[in-house]
Amino acid sequence: MIIFGSGIIIAGYDVFTEAVENLFKAHFLDENFLMVVAAIGTFLIGQYPEGLAVLLFFQIGELFEDRAVGDTEKAITDLVNIQAEYANLQRDGHITKVDPKNIQIGDIIVIKPGERIPLDGRIIEGISNIDTKALTGEPVPKYVEPGSEIMSGCINLNGVLKAEVTNTYDNSTVTKLLELIKESASKKSNSEKFITKFAKYYTPAVVLAAIFIAIVPSILYPSQTSTWTYRALMFLVVSCPCALVVSIPLGFFCGIGCSSKNGILVKGSNYLEALAATKTVVFDKTGTLTKGEFKVSRINSVKLEEEELIEYAAKAEYYSDHPISASLKECHGKEIDPAHIAESVNIPGKGVRSVILGKTIHVGNSILMKEIGIVSSHSDSNEGTNVHVAVEKDYAGHIVVSDTIKEDSAYAIKELRKSGVTTIIMLTGDSDNVGQTVSQKLGLDMAYTELLPQDKIKKLEDIINLQTVNKKTIFVGDGINDAPSLARADIGIAMGGLGSDAAIEAADIIIMDDNPLKVATGILIARKTVSIVRENIVFSLSVKFGVLFLITFGLLGMWAAIFADVGVLVVAVLNSTRALNVKRLPISSKTESAKTTVKIS
Repeated sequence: MIIFGSGIIIAGYDVFTEAVENLFKAHFLDENFLMVVAAIGTFLIGQYPEGLAVLLFFQIGELFEDRAVGDTEKAITDLVNIQAEYANLQRDGHITKVDPKNIQIGDIIVIKPGERIPLDGRIIEGISNIDTKALTGEPVPKYVEPGSEIMSGCINLNGVLKAEVTNTYDNSTVTKLLELIKESASKKSNSEKFITKFAKYYTPAVVLAAIFIAIVPSILYPSQTSTWTYRALMFLVVSCPCALVVSIPLGFFCGIGCSSKNGILVKGSNYLEALAATKTVVFDKTGTLTKGEFKVSRINSVKLEEEELIEYAAKAEYYSDHPISASLKECHGKEIDPAHIAESVNIPGKGVRSVILGKTIHVGNSILMKEIGIVSSHSDSNEGTNVHVAVEKDYAGHIVVSDTIKEDSAYAIKELRKSGVTTIIMLTGDSDNVGQTVSQKLGLDMAYTELLPQDKIKKLEDIINLQTVNKKTIFVGDGINDAPSLARADIGIAMGGLGSDAAIEAADIIIMDDNPLKVATGILIARKTVSIVRENIVFSLSVKFGVLFLITFGLLGMWAAIFADVGVLVVAVLNSTRALNVKRLPISSKTESAKTTVKIS
């Protein structure tokens, strides 16, 4: 008695403490209370090991759950990195560094190359390319000139810009983005643990029933007081929800462990449970369904051989660091001799003009072609960005540069539909032509294009509002601009390898290798996990209620009570471990991959 009593005190100290504290909070009828009652009851009837085992299993279950779930409410602090620390204010011919919060509408600011744009504005002087990736998620720099609108949070890449401020700091794009994330995070519902909800009804009912069994028959039959008291104590032993308290968090813990083995990090068991109810998946495009890397996808030559056309384009773009230029040089694949290039002039927003081995080469968009008097009979392709090439003002052809679709994207979409997902949608800041082309290739249900972050989250809100109560919506993204949508969705999934820190913080689930197929794998793991948990609930309650009924009428004894408690616990725990062995989806075959790879024609 002394040895096991000491063990119960040590193992159950914090359980006893929490149960006592809850007495003063009017929340005492929870699993902690029933654990205390069950432990004391089993100890009083002489089942000392059972009383200790009850608390030990409970503590192990709590430990598993705490380690698996972690802290899911971590503050999103990394986003402040897209806020400029200062602004170059121009007044009376002088430039002064000031806090962006002190800038007023109508003030003139100067943005130097490499600086982050501090406030929304309209360019009044200068031309440049700006990196909008932080806001739109798209890797192609945007050309701006006098009259162009610029947004805070973007980076000026080359030319010096002067801009008139159009929004104060509090109303700037970056500030609104941060507010959107905070507001979206606040809409995320935190569901209570099932066992806590269940205990609100189960615990008081069991305690009252035990009191009734111990007192009422004893009053009617005073000679049988010890018998009915003994039955009441067995009643408490059986009714102890160890199987539920341990197997439910353990089941989710195993599901989370299985997810981790597959490169899917789940921040909490509640997200795994929500994932199992997914019916709609919303994808961002760049870096999620596509690689976020520009590649030459098609060469349409008119007067030259394909190799000669790409050679002229690569040499003309030799001195440019633009992502499209890099893709042309990569496609050429040969070392370029700068001596062949006598002249190279960048034409902002249009292309380049170079003199290569005595020939004038123009490489750029259709606007550049029109300016030099060339009207192409070839319409622009919908597959991506069209780079036109002219040799001595003769149209030579055009090269299509596109963001390559990930090899497993099409396969992932098929597996999502097999897993029970009914609607798959894409949201992107890319052009409508490119977005719709990607959507058609992958077989998506719908694609919304040319969206800014605030447009994305509004569209996501509309999609979520169309769902029924028990149907969940996933958003899958990777960039800073996706953070509000990741926080707002029922389940936000971030691509961890390419994903920004802000997106990872806002997400509930992180895919470590950027493979969209893992979304389908995660859903399969979640559904098996939830199925196992439900099996444990049905099995545990069925056995317990059956044994409780029979014990009440003296048809079963203590051994049955012990089985209904410890035996059911062991079976439920073993069943929970099945969640560790969900069969992973195989990587798509070469045939599947080939369907999503556009080869150079």
